[in-house]
Amino acid sequence: MYIAIVIVLLVFGVALLVAEMFLLPGFGIAGISGFLSLAGSVFFAYWKVAAIYPWAGHATLAAALVLTGLAIYGFFRSRAIEKMSLDTTIDSKVELAAPGKKIENLKKED
Repeated sequence: MYIAIVIVLLVFGVALLVAEMFLLPGFGIAGISGFLSLAGSVFFAYWKVAAIYPWAGHATLAAALVLTGLAIYGFFRSRAIEKMSLDTTIDSKVELAAPGKKIENLKKED
């Protein structure tokens, strides 16, 4: 039962952190909840599961780091970031007024 709680907290934390990093702006509720969920899973593994399996805490900590890294790598590899980012090039030029010239005297390009 304890192992299932650790796994659910771990997966939930990674999902919230990835959603916060790539889908939701800023560091808000999802990011804090994801971090607390990951920290909770590691703490719970060291506290309860380590009584049964002594290596469980270290394995959970490693899994949290590896899963978070793989989730971020997979998100970049899926090219989803290209669909979300603005990819526009502005080719127009603005002719600035030189000292002593008035803006009204600048020629317009047609």
